[in-house]
Amino acid sequence: MNCPSFTTLQETDDWLAIYKPTGMSMHTEHDQPGAVVLASQYFNRPLWPVHRLDKVTSGILLLAKNSECASRFGELFSNQQIRKFYLAQCSSKPSKKQGWIKGDMEKTRNGSWKLLRSCSNPAITRFMSSYDEASGKRLFLLAPKTGKTHQIRVALKSLGSPIDGDGRYKGAAADRTYLHAYGMAFTDGDQDWQILCPPQSESSDPTEAASNGRLWCPLPAEWLSPWDIFGRR
Repeated sequence: MNCPSFTTLQETDDWLAIYKPTGMSMHTEHDQPGAVVLASQYFNRPLWPVHRLDKVTSGILLLAKNSECASRFGELFSNQQIRKFYLAQCSSKPSKKQGWIKGDMEKTRNGSWKLLRSCSNPAITRFMSSYDEASGKRLFLLAPKTGKTHQIRVALKSLGSPIDGDGRYKGAAADRTYLHAYGMAFTDGDQDWQILCPPQSESSDPTEAASNGRLWCPLPAEWLSPWDIFGRR
């Protein structure tokens, strides 16, 4: 088995942040090793996952280098002290351009989820959007306050703007699901960290990338500091 290479975005003695490509599962699936196993092989050391990304999602994946760090980051995630920012690209006009999406989530028969009007234990996502006239696409910047399964995908579906390439939630046909883990901000020990990972083509050939639609809308300049846009809470 050929182990894929991983781009390191940030690294300390206790953890590292890497780029996970779309289509890679977190864990072993149908005898195919997932991101955690592959990254452990690539970096030649045991690694612990401290959060998860859907198989279809690309972008920042944080991994601990020891069990103590994994426990520490587990608490940070549980206490919502790690701020996460995502990008999504859609073809349909949303029912609103910015604001909050809140509601309980309920699993449906086919393994998908839907957003309810009730708020007993809601999924909470803050977002804003931008329209790109050249492509006719809409780009969303999202800051989930909770970490429910398929939360962002269901949230955008509820706005009438399912993510391009997300067949499960009726997104427009595309070469991939256009959902990307774009940024993280957190404090570890006495140091503040801000990690940013703009979308990138996953093809080494720019011509092939363009012909396959592997290009995202241009990011508004102010989105380069998502932690400043949304504030602390």
